[in-house]
Amino acid sequence: MAHNDDHTHASAGALPALLHDSGLDAATLINYYRQMVLIRRFEEKCQEMYTKARIGGFLHLYIGEEATAVGAISALRPEDHIFTHYRDHGHAIARGLDINALMAELFGKVTGCSKGLGGSMHFADASKNFWGGYAIVGSHLPLAVGVALGMKMQRRDSVVMVFFGDGATNGGEFYESLNFAQLWKLPVIFVCENNLYAMGTPLEVHSSVTEIYRKACAFDMKAERVDGNDVLVMRDAALRAVEYARSGRGPVLLEAMTYRFRGHSAQDTQKYRSKEDIERHRRNDPIARFRAMLVQEGIATEQQLRDIDRMIDDQVEAAVRFADESPEPGHEWITQTGVYAAPIAVNPPIHGE
Repeated sequence: MAHNDDHTHASAGALPALLHDSGLDAATLINYYRQMVLIRRFEEKCQEMYTKARIGGFLHLYIGEEATAVGAISALRPEDHIFTHYRDHGHAIARGLDINALMAELFGKVTGCSKGLGGSMHFADASKNFWGGYAIVGSHLPLAVGVALGMKMQRRDSVVMVFFGDGATNGGEFYESLNFAQLWKLPVIFVCENNLYAMGTPLEVHSSVTEIYRKACAFDMKAERVDGNDVLVMRDAALRAVEYARSGRGPVLLEAMTYRFRGHSAQDTQKYRSKEDIERHRRNDPIARFRAMLVQEGIATEQQLRDIDRMIDDQVEAAVRFADESPEPGHEWITQTGVYAAPIAVNPPIHGE
């Protein structure tokens, strides 16, 4: 029997009740707002630095999708594991990685989270069980399943959450990973961030099934479509999925409906969609939506939230200064820090010769 429950939560009118029914205190709710604004401000600053050629390579922004990362990751424990795609800044911040180290990574500095060697698409932090962004679409799905298999074999009470876009659901890795995870009842939460475009290709053009969660039917896997633009609805769905996976009942596929306000990458001209379409989605901005709810429900005042906004602006500016003042990687990284093995003498001299 398929376990595909079409729970599409999209009613903004129902959300204030959830605000109180969530069981979360005011400090936690305000912290979710802080995390989302931090992701937004960090990435806006990244765009500015990229335009000034302070950041090189590719830059894929998460602006507009903040509620998905914050809501989903809030359901995890520190011992749980996260894998994500190349649009990874938001997930890293939601997991609690230091934004100084993240900005330094973007600047290619040795103080970066990947020693300045990975850049935008390869944030990682083993201490947070955050195993990084992966540049090849879908390549990280089998890796996430492998870690989940290890957790099960070692009888650990941990789950793995793996993020990917709608475009990744057309590749073989997606189906292989879902099949293996369900076959072995592995503790994996697959989170598809359906932002309606695979690079510049609309969902209805690249996928014959536009309701991504239904693709789990092939594997008799539990699946759900969720309003990814609401942080509490996203958290609620993630909590259900995490509890299900952690209990040994198997993996879950969550399809988070969201939208990116910027292009596929910083250089994207966005000719594949209209300004009217972008503005229509901007009216459902997850941060503005949650902010209004906090004020409406008396959780926070406008002044409190403005103070948070200013504090975050200062924090992001400080991260830029930290990155600017950090040193470039030296040549020692080639052999001494794990990129390549140090050379070993084939015939070492005998002692005394």
